[in-house]
Amino acid sequence: MSALGNEVKLCSAFWDGSIFVNSEDEVYTAGLGSKGEQGIGGILASMALQMLPNFPPVLQWSKIVDVACGIDHAVIVLEDGTVYGWGNGRKGQLSHPGEVVWTPRRFTDVGFKVLRAVCGREFTYLVGEPSSGRHTILGSNKWNVQSQAPASVPHWKDIGASWGSIFVLEKSGRIRSWGRNDHGQLPPHGLPQIEMFAAGSEHVIALTKEGKVVSWGWGEHGNCGSGTDENGDVKGKWNDIPTHHLDHSGKVTGVGAGCATSFFWARDIET
Repeated sequence: MSALGNEVKLCSAFWDGSIFVNSEDEVYTAGLGSKGEQGIGGILASMALQMLPNFPPVLQWSKIVDVACGIDHAVIVLEDGTVYGWGNGRKGQLSHPGEVVWTPRRFTDVGFKVLRAVCGREFTYLVGEPSSGRHTILGSNKWNVQSQAPASVPHWKDIGASWGSIFVLEKSGRIRSWGRNDHGQLPPHGLPQIEMFAAGSEHVIALTKEGKVVSWGWGEHGNCGSGTDENGDVKGKWNDIPTHHLDHSGKVTGVGAGCATSFFWARDIET
């Protein structure tokens, strides 16, 4: 996308739009903005890319290290550990006060240096250094995403969130999780060690340390592969996703998930 000016290093999507961060740490948004999702002030609906002005703040200039979106709110983490967000913050998912935030606003109630962020439907999940495992959840406690949270999450490797659940991949390969589980969103018992994962709206796709692709949760639209129950769920188990259609020299190297969609990609191991 030439309009971005430079190589895209980070991107994320809310319900009706997208956010891109280029290699010069410029932030661009496109889509609908009835609740401030565009981050540039006022209600805006534009398919054209719009650059956030004066962000990151000049006096605080720091590289952007993470970007995450919920349905209608966005969060950015800077290299110095500060966090900014905009969009629908009425549940407190964008710090306080709880309101629609039209332009990037700094979070004031975190209390530690943040390294990563992910967003659920009405919450924001932030984690600090893996050595300490400090973390916090801002916003709604629906599905007990706050009240069921452990005191800390040390040795985390990656994090993810569906609309109502939180997932923490530990360096050991175990996924720690809590929150909504009515469709089997939380990892089933006996899950193999995981190398990487991606959380969709109400499901998870993962790559095991043995190189297999697996999925579980709400799979009504085929996003968890075949083998769902009468409600369209993969609950209390996981599905192995076939990869036999790949060339014999192909190796799965990544997974992704969206709203009732799953992706994985591969590379030729002979090159």
